[in-house]
Amino acid sequence: MNTLPLKITRAVLCLVVSPLLFAAPAQAQEAAEGERLFKARCATCHTTVEGQNRVGPSLAGVFGRTSGSVEGARYSNAMKGANLTWDEATLETYLANPRGVVPGSTMTISVTSADQRAAIIAFLKAQAGG
Repeated sequence: MNTLPLKITRAVLCLVVSPLLFAAPAQAQEAAEGERLFKARCATCHTTVEGQNRVGPSLAGVFGRTSGSVEGARYSNAMKGANLTWDEATLETYLANPRGVVPGSTMTISVTSADQRAAIIAFLKAQAGG
């Protein structure tokens, strides 16, 4: 009996599954770093608790939400009219240059490091269970 096809199948399966074994711990580590960064860079103005707005809106459930739509939060007219849908790409671009994405935005803090933006986004995504 020729076992070569079985060996090839096993090898391919190992190549496909192996990265998945390391992805979850890496994502958890990135989210943990994101939490630290969120507390240091974002928590003065934002929370991740639904219904608890500060100077900026709560970021609980931010993924899939339309910009300027959190009830009770104060927004600039620019943000109210921006009509963005928050996802990883939109958050990445916005965090890098808030006033470049939404001229007239009251958000003054930008996150210049791509790694830090990715970690903060991973943290926000983890808060949403995803």
